[in-house]
Amino acid sequence: MKDHVRANWRNVVLVCRKCSKKLDGGFGPHGDERLAKALRKHLALKKGRKADAGIVEVNCLGVCPKGAVTVVDGADSREWLLVKPGSDLGELTRMLHLGEADP
Repeated sequence: MKDHVRANWRNVVLVCRKCSKKLDGGFGPHGDERLAKALRKHLALKKGRKADAGIVEVNCLGVCPKGAVTVVDGADSREWLLVKPGSDLGELTRMLHLGEADP
């Protein structure tokens, strides 16, 4: 039996599922997608472990901001982001250290 599994992820981003559900969309080109799905499409990520980065929806993170989604960057977990609907996904990917070339 395997004791570990390899993933191609350079970084992982945790997105609060409860916040996303409360907003009922607000992201993407037409403003009708949840943040996690919009980020995956914006970055053109493959599915699962073969992706360059992991965008994972998790249960409530306990912050519960009004009109925003709580996001945690796995590489910088001390600073959590509160992302409002309609935010620029390009700027968000830079803030989350996604889409950068390997050093």
